[in-house]
Amino acid sequence: MDAQKEALQRIISTLANKNDEIQNFIDTLSHTLKGVQANSSNVIAELDEEFDGLYSILDEMKESMTNSIKQEQAHKSQELQNQLSQCSNALENSEELLEFAARSLDIKDPEEFSKAARQIKDRVTMASAFRISLKPKVSDNMTHLMVDFSQERQMLQALKFLPVPKAPEIDPVECLVADNAVTIVWRMPEEDNKIDHFVLEYRKTNFDGLPRVKDETCWELIDYIKGAEYTLSGLKFDSKYMNFRVRACNKAVAGEYSDPVTLETKALVFSLDNTSSHLNLKVEDSYVEWDPTGGKGQENKIKGKENKGSGTPSPKRTSISSRSPSIRGSRDRFTGESYTVLGDTAIESGQHYWEVRAQKDCKSYSVGVAYKNLGKFDQLGKTNTSWCIHVNNWLQTTFAAKHNNKAKTLDMTVPDRIGVYCDFDGGQLSFYNASSKQLLYTFKTKFTQPLLPGFMVWCGGLALSTGLQVPSAVKMLQKSENGLSGSATSLTNVTQ
Repeated sequence: MDAQKEALQRIISTLANKNDEIQNFIDTLSHTLKGVQANSSNVIAELDEEFDGLYSILDEMKESMTNSIKQEQAHKSQELQNQLSQCSNALENSEELLEFAARSLDIKDPEEFSKAARQIKDRVTMASAFRISLKPKVSDNMTHLMVDFSQERQMLQALKFLPVPKAPEIDPVECLVADNAVTIVWRMPEEDNKIDHFVLEYRKTNFDGLPRVKDETCWELIDYIKGAEYTLSGLKFDSKYMNFRVRACNKAVAGEYSDPVTLETKALVFSLDNTSSHLNLKVEDSYVEWDPTGGKGQENKIKGKENKGSGTPSPKRTSISSRSPSIRGSRDRFTGESYTVLGDTAIESGQHYWEVRAQKDCKSYSVGVAYKNLGKFDQLGKTNTSWCIHVNNWLQTTFAAKHNNKAKTLDMTVPDRIGVYCDFDGGQLSFYNASSKQLLYTFKTKFTQPLLPGFMVWCGGLALSTGLQVPSAVKMLQKSENGLSGSATSLTNVTQ
């Protein structure tokens, strides 16, 4: 009996929720019905205003057009009234069943209770409340009955309601995803000279295939597109996919949306791992800055590498949500003279790209990658588990590629932004001038462990840009470099 009571309680809860849902839908229908009437009146008023300024031939057409609007109103009103009546009946029956179910809970006799419970279960199975559609059969939109009076006078006799534009068709083959930009191309299924503009909507998602009704992000809109293509540029690809849809609009009404298209927009997104950073570094998501006061007060003195000064622990820092639990929180914080912080996301396969910009007054910094087991005293490029390029602006500027405590001087100007390209599977790490895409240096090796982006900074700050695709220019340079054995484009690896 207890099990049946629990089941009945669940049924009651389901019925109560359904009743609330139906009541909300009835309110929606009532609101829609009022909207049909109000919008119909608005359309007729606008039609009256237009007809007042036209010749007698328009007066002859006015009655016909008004009748069409009223017929549409009557049709929609009848549909909504019928649906409203069905929902009211369903709600009435459901409330009766709910009352009967509530009374049944007071039945003491097990046999009578079981009989009532079975009866309720059967009635719930057949209840109309679970079979009716909770979507209005028609909308209150009447704008498709508006007309365009801007035509020449000799065309007035052929005047009619503007047709609703057909849905455009997005061509996935012509669409292009490159350089953190997406170009969407579409066409109309048939020529329509009444179209005034197009509306494009897009949103980011981590789900492949058709868009979900309830997704994690809302649609973003770009209006008044005159052509049949549009390019979204400067995007951060921090989701695996993007959904796109488009619709055509004339001066009166917008048509249906095209079938949505989902395009892949995957790129490496990571933040700085505050749990790994040296106490003299202030880390905030994608920015790291030298903080000479942050390491004061360390009570655990490092043998041979003691930090100067004493005082309070390092200041409070912004915490970063974990992207890869297996990487974060499982290593010692850098210390001594290793003013280093790692990224919070490991690279285990594929090709990836990110950029780094240094402050103009930064005295020394390194940009590269390292294995997770890089020692807490180790500096980037001074071990066989890290690769980097190093910039030293102290006294005089030096620019070098470093690995395994060996350095290769780079005879070129230090760029404002450095692009890092990592081909894990191909065993290649390249650095570029992010603005000109000039190749700065290439390491070629075989990576045997997951890589973490690594950054060292002293007296200055570094800002990261992630969620970037491998630029097209870099892809072309990589093909050229890999195809030119011994070319000056690819410098000899300093270690192998």
